[in-house]
Amino acid sequence: MEVTREELNPCTIKLTVVCDAEQVKVGFDKALKQIAKKIKLPGFRPGHAPKSMIEGLISRDELYETATDIIVRDSFKKALDQEEVHPDTTVRPTVELIKLDRDKPEAEYSAKVPLPPQVELGDYKGLPLEKTRIDVTDEELDQQIEDFRKRKQTRETVTDRGVETGDAAVVNIKAEGEEGEGRNFMTIAGQMFPALNEAMEGMKVEEMKNLELSFPENFQEKDWAGKTLKVQLTLNSLSGVKLPDVDDAFAQSLQTENVQDLRNRIREALASAKQQMVRDMSTEQLLEKLHERSTVHVSDNMWEALAAQRMQETAQEQQKAGKSMEQYAAENGMTVEALYDAWKSKAKMHIERALLIREVFTKEGMQLSNEELNRELYAMAGEYGVEAEQMFNMLRENNALDELQFRTISRKVSDFLEANAEITEVDPAAQAEPEAEPVAEAKPAKASKKKAEA
Repeated sequence: MEVTREELNPCTIKLTVVCDAEQVKVGFDKALKQIAKKIKLPGFRPGHAPKSMIEGLISRDELYETATDIIVRDSFKKALDQEEVHPDTTVRPTVELIKLDRDKPEAEYSAKVPLPPQVELGDYKGLPLEKTRIDVTDEELDQQIEDFRKRKQTRETVTDRGVETGDAAVVNIKAEGEEGEGRNFMTIAGQMFPALNEAMEGMKVEEMKNLELSFPENFQEKDWAGKTLKVQLTLNSLSGVKLPDVDDAFAQSLQTENVQDLRNRIREALASAKQQMVRDMSTEQLLEKLHERSTVHVSDNMWEALAAQRMQETAQEQQKAGKSMEQYAAENGMTVEALYDAWKSKAKMHIERALLIREVFTKEGMQLSNEELNRELYAMAGEYGVEAEQMFNMLRENNALDELQFRTISRKVSDFLEANAEITEVDPAAQAEPEAEPVAEAKPAKASKKKAEA
């Protein structure tokens, strides 16, 4: 057996293995015996029928596939021993068959072998951190209250004014020369096609107009679509939006005691959302700086496997939606190849950061308490909108309890890095503010049983 070794990177080697003729013969013999055990022939015990009879009952593809598995399995371990390679047993090697011929006989394959990760931790104390000051303004608070008012809005009949943007109106349109009473349309003022929006503006109930209307190509009435017609336009009914007053009754409808209590709860919710956003931004900064100061090597197999899994899951999701991966990639302004490369890059970063987090945890001699694990479990349950017990059962059923452990480790390391960072406070950057959901009517997201990515 000949083995050629190529160092791809500090944690990945490529072995090209050329098997001896005897190894190939033995591999095919084992494959025949293995397949024969599954075949029942009258007069023979399973696995004891003549080889000539068995070969006539199995396909070449099945034989070669089984033989490949056996030949690679038996020779790969010998190749590792011969080259004194100690692979990372938590990651599968990637094998590519180069040639396999039973008649010659010959077999050759290459294997990308993962080695254990290498982490050289840089100085993780005194990392620079720009931390945004948290400030909830009255304008933000008022905007949130206005949003809640819009959620509680009602409509009331309007008779004393003309049409305004946002009003709901029923209009009748009758084309010149058309028999009957015309056609009724329920509309929202300002959201129809431009000519109709302009014509409706200021009209009062029962008012009638004679005019020309240019209908868009995609108009719902196909016989009018794309045409300019002389029509008679009549406003049959009109209703406007009525926003509730900001009083104690409004506050109580949002399950708070009074207006002041509502404002306090919204302020607290906004502050909490901003704190979480700042925390996430701080963690991202700290890990990025730690990554820059450190050296991490991981096998290609680790992040390629994650990216391939993500690719497969996305392809299945798109297939259910009636789309191809090409369509999905195009919607994101990319090719499928570019999308896969982006996922590989992201997976590599996630894995390297996870290794750095564990390295800090180990170097500092940290341990997790039951209280910390429970706190993280409740946080996860809140994110998924389920009870803590249900969250625990979901993780256990999906063999994902290690995710709970790693999240707890990550939070502890993040807190440690921030406590030892060189912090500079900065003013809030102009960005979309988080939306407060301080009241019970806000619906949590449904839980997903899919295990999170590393």
